[in-house]
Amino acid sequence: MTASKPARALADPAAAADGGALPDGHVLGDESGGGPLILARGLVKRFGDFTAVAGIDIEVARGESFGFLGPNGAGKSSTMRMIGCVSQPTGGTLRILGMDPRRQGTAIRARLGVCPQLDSLDPELSVRENLITYARYFGIPRRRARAKADELLEFVQLTERANSKVDPLSGGMKRRLTIARALVNDPDIVLLDEPTTGLDPQARHLVWERLFRLKQQGVTLVLTTHYMDEAEQLCDRLVVMDGGRIVAEDSPRALIERYSTREVVELRFGGDPLEDLAGKLAGLGERVEVLPDRILLYAADGDAALDAVLARGLVPSGTLVRRSSLEDVFLHLTGRTLVD
Repeated sequence: MTASKPARALADPAAAADGGALPDGHVLGDESGGGPLILARGLVKRFGDFTAVAGIDIEVARGESFGFLGPNGAGKSSTMRMIGCVSQPTGGTLRILGMDPRRQGTAIRARLGVCPQLDSLDPELSVRENLITYARYFGIPRRRARAKADELLEFVQLTERANSKVDPLSGGMKRRLTIARALVNDPDIVLLDEPTTGLDPQARHLVWERLFRLKQQGVTLVLTTHYMDEAEQLCDRLVVMDGGRIVAEDSPRALIERYSTREVVELRFGGDPLEDLAGKLAGLGERVEVLPDRILLYAADGDAALDAVLARGLVPSGTLVRRSSLEDVFLHLTGRTLVD
């Protein structure tokens, strides 16, 4: 998702009233806060003969942290670009804040905060000047913009680097600055496209902590990610996408409980083909998955399942008993891991 220079604009009342109700009787999102902030029905995005998004339904409530989980090419970023009003839907219905992106994109963008997948900060400006300049695109007076910049730098823990140029900042600092920039207009919705891709574990956790603070403050977050731990940390609810379609939707914990077992045993072996070894595990768990480098044995009691594996005379070179994760859900639903 690419950032565009937003402009503050008033919604056209006549156009806003166009929404009404969907064919199923569902009332479109409205300005009173009674309806969903984002509502899609049968949303489609095509690029020539290629269908990136194949008729999905989405609802995001005010104050919710909603995620799109899936591998590269699943349709996550194409969906976010439509929600961000930088790419027009090919088909279906989409309403953002009760408005139609096809005709009211400018008014919608004025009320969105966007954290794109790639940072687009101005290296010629200082950290603080990046925020002040971006605030001016929204028509925010300079004095208020300066105060807002200081407030946001404190929030993302960059006050000490306020006068630094952008280039010397670490990747995590640049990401936090990009998140701060997305908040200058006090947006109704913050869109985050792969917010921690490329960051080291410490930087990722710092970004998560800031996003969790936003969530606690009631900010509506919509994010894409292919990190299952990120989705579990940040999302109240999410959809799993694959091939442009939604294959599952619920809270992270509910998805794990529905599609996986309580525990997973990871088994690594030496030279024998894993497919042959997997056949010897039949009946020891609810299911067996063979990955290129290991076998996954799904069971309610991982320690008991591992004891049963050893009792059959199998000698793994490495073992791990762990709780099921969203990656196990995705493997079950699509037959591949999140990073394939």
